[in-house]
Amino acid sequence: MGNKVSHCEARKMGRALAGAVLGCLLVQLAAFSATAAEAPSAEVPLRRVVLYTSGVGFFEHDGQVQDDAQVELTFNVREMNDLLMSMVVEDLGGGTVSAASYGSQTPTAQTLKTFSIDLAENPTLGQLLNQVRGEQVEVEAPNKIVGTVLGVEKHKKQVGEQEFIESEVLDLLTDDGLRAVPLEGASRIQLLNQRLDAELRKALAVLATTHAAEKNAVTLNFLGKGTRQVRVGYLQEMPVWRTSYRLVLSEKKPPFLQGWALVENTTETDWKDVDLTLVSGQPISFKMDLYQALFVPRPEVQLPSYASLRPQMYGEALERKQAEFNRLREKRAELAARPAEEAAAMPFGAAAAPAAPPPAAAPWNLQQGVQAAARAGALGELFQYAIAAPVTMPRQTSAMLPIVNNEVQGEKLAIYDESVQAKHPLNGLRLVNSTGLFLMQGPVAVFDGGAYAGDALIDNVPPGSERLVSYAIDLDVEVAPQAKSEPERLVSVKLVKGTMLITQELTRERQYTIKNSGKAPQKVLVVYPIEPGWTLVEPKQPAETTRDKYRFAVEVKPGEPATLVVREQQSVGQQIALSNADIGAIEVYIGAKEVSDKVKAALAEVVQRKQTLQEAAQKHSQLQQQLQAIVQEQDRIRKNMAELDRTSDLYKRYVKMLNDQEDQIARLQTEIQDASAKQTALQNALDQYLMGLDLP
Repeated sequence: MGNKVSHCEARKMGRALAGAVLGCLLVQLAAFSATAAEAPSAEVPLRRVVLYTSGVGFFEHDGQVQDDAQVELTFNVREMNDLLMSMVVEDLGGGTVSAASYGSQTPTAQTLKTFSIDLAENPTLGQLLNQVRGEQVEVEAPNKIVGTVLGVEKHKKQVGEQEFIESEVLDLLTDDGLRAVPLEGASRIQLLNQRLDAELRKALAVLATTHAAEKNAVTLNFLGKGTRQVRVGYLQEMPVWRTSYRLVLSEKKPPFLQGWALVENTTETDWKDVDLTLVSGQPISFKMDLYQALFVPRPEVQLPSYASLRPQMYGEALERKQAEFNRLREKRAELAARPAEEAAAMPFGAAAAPAAPPPAAAPWNLQQGVQAAARAGALGELFQYAIAAPVTMPRQTSAMLPIVNNEVQGEKLAIYDESVQAKHPLNGLRLVNSTGLFLMQGPVAVFDGGAYAGDALIDNVPPGSERLVSYAIDLDVEVAPQAKSEPERLVSVKLVKGTMLITQELTRERQYTIKNSGKAPQKVLVVYPIEPGWTLVEPKQPAETTRDKYRFAVEVKPGEPATLVVREQQSVGQQIALSNADIGAIEVYIGAKEVSDKVKAALAEVVQRKQTLQEAAQKHSQLQQQLQAIVQEQDRIRKNMAELDRTSDLYKRYVKMLNDQEDQIARLQTEIQDASAKQTALQNALDQYLMGLDLP
């Protein structure tokens, strides 16, 4: 045999090699487990929380570890996906993070399929017994029966004259022969195979665990020497933090705004002296299932019967393979040459608030302990509220935190919007955000003159922006709107290639009469809708313009009604084909003063040509009518001649009449042809004239 190895010997060598590899892996796994077991546990407390209005929170743990150490964090199972997608770890003292271990979760259906009895599809009792065919069972129905399961069949059982139900029957092979046991009469069924019975109980235990709210521990293994600072950060789903405001109005003092943030701690960790930052904005955030084990279905390939039918694999061309290898080698060299600070990840958090926040946390450097796999950049702008004092909140509690407590600029006024309240305006305030902070949307409780005055809502207000706030009906001011309309007015007429382009102007007017029954002058802001196509004529400029509203300011003194007139215009275009236009309609524009002399002259020429054409058409129609009358008369004569003697005088008279009519027909046909040709010539001349018109 020489150096050849038999197939049997090769299989023995393969098994020996596999055993050696498996043994090596087991030794390494045992060594790792021993190292992990020997590493002492360390506590890295929660130091910083950043809550976003997108429904997530960033949590940062910061502390010290000694030599090789383990840090264990506990989470709800529902939080594991966010953790696996976002967790960042740093060892700032030169150590490394060897692994982050956690209890895996295989899909329940996949786990159930691993048992001898499959409960994944929620089987009935009959379907379950079909899975244990060939096994021995003990049945009480009502007597005790021991036998081997052959299967379960279905029988139809009559319960009425025309009604049947389906029942399941267990077929058993017993010492006495075959037995059919209706399952509806069985009070107890026991699997005599203890291993199979244990499998069933384990499968049920797996189902039971899916109903409980489980928790999972994540263990971080830090490897290094000496005392070192470490940090752990991760995202979790959190309730959206909200804001509510109190606005105090006074006649002698500027408005005072107080804002509160509503925050919930729904985590499994108590917040103790935590640096809390609240960030407004909408960063993109999504969920992805990374915690549950994923099994990919694979195709089943049958062994071919002949070598010529084996699946073929085609290798890459050598020159392409070498070129790809060179590109990868150059890319690795380029990455290795980059400075460490360039490969560091961008810091987490948000843009700084205008107000001086507490000292910012050091930026995350993912090279400290964990190799950075990619670089990220900041997109968009966020605004943050950095809570000055450390926050302490036990788990599953809520808190109100003050974020705004400033005087603001504002002007009291009345806001009238006919679509909101047709008779009275609303008490309001023009609020200027002079706090230097970004005011998030939220409700506002308004206090005026030391008493509650009403509620309001504000949208997001950037620093320096203005918003109107309305909170009550102003019963001292009454507004009476009245609509007026004017007839359409002709603006211009143009002629372009046989088409008359007419421009008309529509005007509408709305008058507001405002009466102030109070004791002090009142500024009323009238809100008027903007409609596309309409141009504001009076007043020339509104006091303010929003995306879809005009706002007009009116000063109203007590007992002196004030009037606001809003006038708008709209241009309407119309096209009329002159070839089809009625002469009377054209003559209307000839007499209009808005039409230029050149256009009037051209229209007059069109009218004259159309009149000549109408006369020719009328002449042509008359000739055709005459011809038709003669033809009808000939039909009458021929019918009469059929009843007469050919030698009679009347018959001879009819013959003469027919001869004379034939002469008339020949003459009329000639005249009709001439009239038709004349009409066609006049129409062509008119069309040519119209197409040559181009008069502004």
